[in-house]
Amino acid sequence: MNAARFQQVSSSKLSSQPSRSSGPRMGHGMPMGPVDKPTDFKGTLRKLVAYLKPYKAKILIVFVFAVGSTLFSIVGPKILGNATTTLFDGVMAQLAGTGSIDFAKIGQILLIALLLYIFSAIFGYLQGWLMTDVAMEVTYELRKALMEKIHRMPFRYFDGTTHGEVLSRLTNDVDTVNRTLNQSLTQMVTSLVTVLGILGMMLYISWQMTIIAILIVPLSFVVMVGIIKSSQKFFARQQRFLGHVNGHVEEMFGAHLIVKAFNGEAKSIHKFDGYNEALYEAGWKAQFLSGIMRPLMRWIGNLGYVAVVILGGWLAIRNLITVGDIQAFIQYMRSFTQPITQLANISNILQQTVAAAERVFDFLEEEEEAPDPAEPVKLEKVAGKVEFRDVHFGYLPDKMVIKGFTARIEPGQKVAIVGPTGAGKTTIVKLLMRFYDVNKGAILVDGYDVREFARADLRRMFGMVLQDTWLFNGTIMENIRYGRLDATDEEVIAAAKAARAHHFIQALPEGYNFVINEEVTNISQGQKQLITIARALLADPPMLILDEATSSVDTHTELLIQQAMDELMAGRTSFVIAHRLSTIRNADLILVMRDGNIVEQGTHDELLARGGFYAELYNSQFANPLLEDLPEDVLGTAPSPA
Repeated sequence: MNAARFQQVSSSKLSSQPSRSSGPRMGHGMPMGPVDKPTDFKGTLRKLVAYLKPYKAKILIVFVFAVGSTLFSIVGPKILGNATTTLFDGVMAQLAGTGSIDFAKIGQILLIALLLYIFSAIFGYLQGWLMTDVAMEVTYELRKALMEKIHRMPFRYFDGTTHGEVLSRLTNDVDTVNRTLNQSLTQMVTSLVTVLGILGMMLYISWQMTIIAILIVPLSFVVMVGIIKSSQKFFARQQRFLGHVNGHVEEMFGAHLIVKAFNGEAKSIHKFDGYNEALYEAGWKAQFLSGIMRPLMRWIGNLGYVAVVILGGWLAIRNLITVGDIQAFIQYMRSFTQPITQLANISNILQQTVAAAERVFDFLEEEEEAPDPAEPVKLEKVAGKVEFRDVHFGYLPDKMVIKGFTARIEPGQKVAIVGPTGAGKTTIVKLLMRFYDVNKGAILVDGYDVREFARADLRRMFGMVLQDTWLFNGTIMENIRYGRLDATDEEVIAAAKAARAHHFIQALPEGYNFVINEEVTNISQGQKQLITIARALLADPPMLILDEATSSVDTHTELLIQQAMDELMAGRTSFVIAHRLSTIRNADLILVMRDGNIVEQGTHDELLARGGFYAELYNSQFANPLLEDLPEDVLGTAPSPA
């Protein structure tokens, strides 16, 4: 599978994950939910700044452009006010018969204002373009570092961390950082410059009117905070019941056949109605309170405009201010509260961003698996001799799963590993592939400790066919070729024929170009298994690890899979984790595990003749479970199952 295809597969999987949210939101970008807070704000901010250092020249230019764009737009209303004053003076002079309107001067003023707004737009475009470039570069570096880190992480980390948590750091947390760098960082600069610039222009025009305008701001914030506090509980309730509704619908949709089969429609609808009614009540109140904020803020703002206009008219009558300055002041006043609100919102966004960045950096600083040896062993040809020497291993240091495992497998042998659930069968395979390192003892391949190989070289020696098949959204040809990316179409088809998969592939629409969907639901379980066997055959490894793959398929498909697996194992050292003991009768060596130890080993016939634990396991698979659960007085003298 090529890199583009892998990226497509990854993206499709990642996009299905639920996004992290800081909580419900109101209009105008006002955060309504609790904000995630970092545990080490300064430390995380320093790490984030370190990622920005290579782009400090660009960021400095961005800030210069942002300040320039803001200042040009701030001066605009004052210039337009001059045009209004000139027009007003001309009209009054014309009415008095002492002069006329100076349209040439008005035209000059308007041209200056137009140029200012053009320069503001150009500077705004340039700062946006440069900041987007910086944000995407940093996002790319973070995602690249995370992806590389994932491949260096020990499997032990993923045992204790959900996939969704890792994916959230790779997508949602990085996206949060990206959005802040791309939008909020420059918005913070422009909002701050806008507040200071507008305040300066308002004071320049009239300090008296500025006092009135400033007094309106705390009144607006008091009303806004009151609405937020009142609506907070309803937004929280809305989110909670929205989750209940979504969960119920998803559950009922996923189990639609079961609901129909057991006539559960009425109960399902009743439960949905309860959730939906609660969601309606909470949502109505939350949206009403959210929607009432704008008209209330507008009403308070209009009170300020009335007060400013009255005071401005009084000052104009006394020739302390011009009509154009009153117009400019009203424009400034209209724009004054918006950047203050933006700054308040950005402070919350910054907390979220640093919290998201902290999660990213915490992951990047997690302990990595032991590095490969400086001079790893390179085998020109792998014979396939494997030896386990007194292997001890535990996922937790104080709880050993494998206790003194010792075995020797000769090249080309078919080895079956059997035992009850929890005996350690899969753990042995994980140690062999060096997904984990042993706590004590050693595992040798052709006489060399597996820790002396580079991990990539070691894993290249093995092919794996697991019970849980893994295929990706792509053509059958691409899925088989994943075993060896440089294989030709003819080699892929030959592998499919050897795996007994060619016949059903030819019967599919478009044959080898048939696209397996994202959920891998448009082919059967047996067909998926045959494709994975073809993939392993194409890789042509010297050793194989096979997890019993026939437990969920029909008898005919089981026969095909067994034939394909026999073809695959021919001449190769093979490790078979067996659940159906009838499928490993022809194994050269059977290792019987119990509680992390080998309790028996030998061929099928030898172990049966011994009448030990293996014979007990083998015979139990043919016992009648219905009779086993019946009490003795019911069974009477019925013969025991064979």
